[in-house]
Amino acid sequence: MALLSLFCMGAQLLPAQDAGTNADGVTQGQPTVEKPDPLKRPLTDKERRAQQKALKGELHGFYKKWVDQDVRWIITDTELQAFKSLSNDEERDQFIENFWLRRNPNPDSPENEYRDEYYARIAYANDHFAAGKPGWMTDRGHIYIAYGKPDSIDSHPSGGSYERPMDEGGGETSTFPFEIWHYRYIAGIGDNIDIEFVDTCMCGDYHMTIDRSEKDALKHVPGAGLTLYEEQGQSSKADRFNGGGLEQLGKGPMSAENQSKQFDRLDRYAKLMAAPEIKFKDMDEYMTTSKILSGPPFLFNVRTDYVKVTNDTVLVPLTLQIRVGDITFNTKDGVSTGTVNILGRIFNMTHRPIQTFEDTVNVQVPSELLGREQNGQRVYWKALPLRPGLYKAVIIIKDVNNPDHIGRWERSINVPRYDDDHLAASTLILADQMERVPSKDIGAGNFVIGNTRIRPRVSTGGGQPVIFHRAQNLNFWMQVYNLGIDEKTKHNGATIQYQIQDMSTNKTVLTAEDSTSKMNPNADQVTIEKSLPLASLEPGKYQVTIKVDDGITKQQIAESAPFVVN
Repeated sequence: MALLSLFCMGAQLLPAQDAGTNADGVTQGQPTVEKPDPLKRPLTDKERRAQQKALKGELHGFYKKWVDQDVRWIITDTELQAFKSLSNDEERDQFIENFWLRRNPNPDSPENEYRDEYYARIAYANDHFAAGKPGWMTDRGHIYIAYGKPDSIDSHPSGGSYERPMDEGGGETSTFPFEIWHYRYIAGIGDNIDIEFVDTCMCGDYHMTIDRSEKDALKHVPGAGLTLYEEQGQSSKADRFNGGGLEQLGKGPMSAENQSKQFDRLDRYAKLMAAPEIKFKDMDEYMTTSKILSGPPFLFNVRTDYVKVTNDTVLVPLTLQIRVGDITFNTKDGVSTGTVNILGRIFNMTHRPIQTFEDTVNVQVPSELLGREQNGQRVYWKALPLRPGLYKAVIIIKDVNNPDHIGRWERSINVPRYDDDHLAASTLILADQMERVPSKDIGAGNFVIGNTRIRPRVSTGGGQPVIFHRAQNLNFWMQVYNLGIDEKTKHNGATIQYQIQDMSTNKTVLTAEDSTSKMNPNADQVTIEKSLPLASLEPGKYQVTIKVDDGITKQQIAESAPFVVN
């Protein structure tokens, strides 16, 4: 070995020799000139592009099925482009792992509940929506896979006679098979989403439509299936096809309103067909308590209310309150703007996410007034339909202009059950604003419950009551459920007593009575809406109490709420 080492060293240090030829015919004494390796020479741009294309190649087998079928309805354009640019299976496996991780509602869990639920949706779609093609390829399969089971379905599997609602022109016609899927809420799209599917081929292949007249089987039959205005001679059937637009509903009492909503329908359709948005993933890590806040906490308060919708559904409005002085503002052109991202999630008792909401709130203040507004408050409202039971709510807020400024709120929520045979009430809400809304806004929009817009006052925390000023009105709102109805008169018969008590003296400073028979005599549910000027009350701490005595069922309930007058 030593001799070999010395020989090798000597070979490296040999001086140049005179030219000669060895037995093999190789010239000696000059360095051997190697022929260029064609694999090591610089590639031309054309050759380099061809090589990259060959490396990436076409997707085959599992990866092709995964991107073309499995995640077709939820992969974003950016993700799809990135996946197709990968050059080997190891990178693709890593991409798929991260793809599901980004959507995992609980990143700390070894199981990915979203992925499991997603593949269960595919199986359901294939079992229930197949129509000459796999269920996942149909429009109903697409929506079911992307957004889950609808909250309700209005199904007309045989079509047939159909009484049009007024917003479709009124009148009677005959339809193809159709379904209307209703979602109370879809993240990134909105509340109360109705999606219509029509089977015009009568073959079981329902397609999604934004033209509600498409289900009308008599639309092109002269003199048949007329709308209300067409029956009255106020328009002709030919008018349906002359006006352009998205729908061919015909003229009716709500024609102008339908035209004004065309862009909204197009926008909603585009959002439904796109991949579900992944927002605020930088905030998602704060959903678990293992993530430590690195900056000063972003403080906020939350109020929770409960309002009965049906025996199986309760509306749970969450009202967030943020102090203006805790928001970071940027000033431009005399306007100071603060931006807050809000991410909320409701979990059931098995830690499975039930609902998620995401929103961005902008607060704009004239720059010269920003100093005065520092102690002011801003509120955000989100109403969630939930079934009775125990849940955990987690809300994260982020100060966009100060990314380390994060706030986290976590509480249990016990959604009550309103049984038919028990007198019950919603939460008693004390509000600084209360007003009727136009008929088109009933049941929709911020702070709207039924036909009333009511903005709750939120406590500043620590068990402190809400604060009003003497120049304001005290507005209070409450619903009473399951009133008894007299079998003979068919009227209810409950007495409602209102009482305001001065907590410093324990004296009643105001009392009044009302009867449900004067409010809504034939209903088993009434809504209490009262407004009281506070100028007559001295500054101090008070409590409002509403007592309900049902003379028919012999049941009583009472709800109270404290407040402070400044």
